[in-house]
Amino acid sequence: MFAHLHRTSLSLSLGLLLAGLSAGAMAASAVPAVDAGVAPANQTVQVTLVLKLRNQAALEDYIKQTVTPGNANYQRFLTTSQFAAQYGASNDDIARVQSFLKQHGLSGQVLPSHLAIHTSGTLSQFSSLFQTSIHNYVSRQNGGSFHKPVSAPQIPSAIADVVSVASGLSNERTYRSHHVSTPAFASLNNAKAKTNALAATSTGSSSNPTASGVPGEYTVGDVANFYDINPLYKRGVVGKGSTVAIVTLSNFYPSDATTYWSDIGLATKPNRITQVHVDGGGAIDDGSGETSIDVEQSGGVAPYANILVYDAPNAGNGYVDAFAQAVSDNIADSISTSWGEPEIYNFAALNVDGASDTDTSDAGDLRAFHEILLEAAVQGQSVFAAAGDSGAYDTVRSLGAGTAVGDYTAPLTVDSPASDPYITAAGGTTTPYSYAFGSGPTESITQESVWGWDYIQNYFDTYIGPNVVDLFSVGGGGGVSVYWHTPFYQAFTNGVRTSEAKQSLVYNDPSAGPTTLLKLPSHFVGRNVPDVSLNADPETGYIFVSTFDGGLNAGEGGTSFVAPQLNGITALLRQSTGHRIGLWNPQIYAIQNIFGYGRFSAFNSVRAGDNWFYNGAPRYNQGAGIGTLDVNNLDAFLRSGF
Repeated sequence: MFAHLHRTSLSLSLGLLLAGLSAGAMAASAVPAVDAGVAPANQTVQVTLVLKLRNQAALEDYIKQTVTPGNANYQRFLTTSQFAAQYGASNDDIARVQSFLKQHGLSGQVLPSHLAIHTSGTLSQFSSLFQTSIHNYVSRQNGGSFHKPVSAPQIPSAIADVVSVASGLSNERTYRSHHVSTPAFASLNNAKAKTNALAATSTGSSSNPTASGVPGEYTVGDVANFYDINPLYKRGVVGKGSTVAIVTLSNFYPSDATTYWSDIGLATKPNRITQVHVDGGGAIDDGSGETSIDVEQSGGVAPYANILVYDAPNAGNGYVDAFAQAVSDNIADSISTSWGEPEIYNFAALNVDGASDTDTSDAGDLRAFHEILLEAAVQGQSVFAAAGDSGAYDTVRSLGAGTAVGDYTAPLTVDSPASDPYITAAGGTTTPYSYAFGSGPTESITQESVWGWDYIQNYFDTYIGPNVVDLFSVGGGGGVSVYWHTPFYQAFTNGVRTSEAKQSLVYNDPSAGPTTLLKLPSHFVGRNVPDVSLNADPETGYIFVSTFDGGLNAGEGGTSFVAPQLNGITALLRQSTGHRIGLWNPQIYAIQNIFGYGRFSAFNSVRAGDNWFYNGAPRYNQGAGIGTLDVNNLDAFLRSGF
């Protein structure tokens, strides 16, 4: 099908690393930024006040009821207005906050969910309001500038009982898209050796006509073959009547998606993409390919579903606002995002940018996302997030790791928002294939495995030479949250673990020497991620189309492919069952815990491989979660009410 791509894709996945520019190596020079003084007082910024939920314990209990078969409230999801009336801020509380803002020369627009108030003003106004000075900083890594408070913002006492988080006082935080791609170095890849070893063992009952069957050039048709989606297509289940949403931080060209679907020969519903530009929208930039991937994958798995794309700037309150609007609009039955950052970045005491140490209880966006995700769950919206592409060490992609001056240590960490208990964390695997590099021998991965590039690292160290490349820690994200406690649905799951001991983020400061930025709690009874996985290794990866990235690309991977694929699968399940699926996690853990693995299981155990720390196992593991999907069997369970 894609003969013109074969030579290119077979050599893509190691080029960056062979050039001595691994993800870790590129970021290893990251150092604290320089304080450039007080930011201009008259600079205008947007700030979102996230409001506290009412009756949160009752809300969480009701969510559990909506996804418990046999319960009187099973599938009785709420509308946005019902959520606002029962669990959002009251009209009186909102009026009090708006009156307070007016007293300070500000006005606010209330989200229909009563979960947030959007306001804008000058840095001087917000500095006074939240009792903190806001400074400019210059990054020593790339010269970029940003502003942020020098101390934890203090919610004014007059509204502290209503307002939970003030998002947008900093425009420093940038989230990462979770896809991995590398340029070509054909001389070190033996094209003859790289073959698909999964064809004979595919769970799909028949071959999908849009599949390529070529590692590195897989399509959504191959996903259907791997994970038993084809029986749904044969029944006419193609996502009709469903709507998926993408929350992203870059704008894109919708024609990329239609070109992708056309090129693979996939018939789709016409004119089904609607763009929603939040806070002015995201830019066309190096994240645009990510948005293209998300739309192409979700809309390719569910070719007749409608698609909403919520894009926002990758700074300030953009991510929170985009998520809040997608949930408050409540049009989408399912939502996915492929952006995230290390969970520990939300701990205010993590001083990697030169700002003063602040209160460690300020978890900022963690709390904002949590409230939004609770609303999504009670409205029946299934939400998915990529678990990350830095294996068990989530800080490495952005900070690097090493022992030299200017380096950071690499503690075991997980990605946010995937670590939130009310989102489904999408992990990554490597599907079976054979490979060889340089003059080394052909080797094979014979069963679907946890994705971690230490298998390639070991190959190079053995056959090419030690210290030629540094692949640490590219792989599927996973581990244990040190902020969110173990949720009820993981309480009786075999394989769930607590956080490891002696994990700290240390910066080897050029002048002060080793400086501990954050000590992580040991043996914390935390939320485990991921929840479920699909193929994500670029070596067994995919093609996608992105105008910004030069058109057709091959040898692409990352958990950012998995999250939108799960989004599209949910659209199929929505059509098949006749209703929204709701929060996946309590349902899939119950199915797995009760029925286990086997011929009729909804899940395939992932017993091999690792993500640089956590190993595959015939049970839940922090590399692949409860495993990969058998979609046809999962559909049967959901339709039966299991």
